[in-house]
Amino acid sequence: MKLTDLKHLNLRVPDFQMPDIKMPELHIADLVAKIPVIQGGMGVGISLSGLASAVANEGGIGVIAAAMIGTDEPGLAKNPEKAHTDALAREIRTAREKTNGLIGVNIMVALSNFADMVKTSIKEGADVIISGAGLPLDLPKYLSDGAKTRLIPIVSSGRAATILCKKWLKKFDYIPDAFVVEGPKAGGHLGFKPEQIDDPAFRLENLVQEVVAAVKPFEEKHGCRIPIIAAGGVFSGADIRKMLSIGASGVQMGTRFVATDECDADIKFKEAYVNATEDDIEIIKSPVGLPGRAIRSEMITACKNGERKPFKCVFHCVKTCDPEKSPYCIARALANAKRGKLKHGFAFAGANVPRIDKIIPVRELVQTLKEEFAQSAPALQPA
Repeated sequence: MKLTDLKHLNLRVPDFQMPDIKMPELHIADLVAKIPVIQGGMGVGISLSGLASAVANEGGIGVIAAAMIGTDEPGLAKNPEKAHTDALAREIRTAREKTNGLIGVNIMVALSNFADMVKTSIKEGADVIISGAGLPLDLPKYLSDGAKTRLIPIVSSGRAATILCKKWLKKFDYIPDAFVVEGPKAGGHLGFKPEQIDDPAFRLENLVQEVVAAVKPFEEKHGCRIPIIAAGGVFSGADIRKMLSIGASGVQMGTRFVATDECDADIKFKEAYVNATEDDIEIIKSPVGLPGRAIRSEMITACKNGERKPFKCVFHCVKTCDPEKSPYCIARALANAKRGKLKHGFAFAGANVPRIDKIIPVRELVQTLKEEFAQSAPALQPA
């Protein structure tokens, strides 16, 4: 029986509270994303203008990764600095040609060319810069007069968020426009000790609530809103709803966007995601000094067996990498994987990669997320 029919029975119809079935917008300062989803920045050519613009066209924030972005540039060997800045500028401009949506750039603090990448992103009018792999303590100093680029650090604890808020306020009178809180289920390099990765105390839910609490005093004192973006292990629309319910304003998703038509990686890279099983996922010791989550490959096995030897570095891409002690070049390995040469590299991936079973268009993925979000709405409750 329809609720409207009950009036004919002279019965009192209780007030019902309709569930929130539509994804809310994500507000970061004066920027508004139509859906609360930021596509994770995946370096060495996995997320460039193709993927970023496709996500932006669906209402999310598309992100170009700056790490080793000029790997395929013809002038890389002669002038690596120019090759990377030229490639980044071109990718931002190309993305702009494809979308009117929001475009960001992910720039790791550990990059040797961090400053050049930040300056180029601001000059080209990137909507946001997302920066992790270290604390971006001086990031606001690169903002020129009139620059509208918003700054979003990546943290993995409330303590780190507090440190950044205090440092930025003291040195630059600037407060972070948002924080990405990355948990240990993320793909790629992880900001955790190996023993913390599977420790329940470091679950993403706990970290998000910790950072929400850490920024609250700054919000109250300065009369601002600091959105918290949950990242690392967010896979479904139901996951998005869960993160929003505990205080996050949005989520960042990387792994699920790799298995899309528009992702900038080779089809063999994407197929590695589709074919990955639980047994294929491994935490490796990266040459940059951090643990990383990857899909097992022949190269990873060879490294574990001591079959790889230190190399001559031609990139000098990450400050913390010591080529005299490292068994392989992380930049070359990831570049090979991006090109589909997985025997000579490996693919970074998040913990949920075994759940991916097909390659689909970004539009279909976003629609699926919306449907999952709606379906996960709580049941109707009397008001």
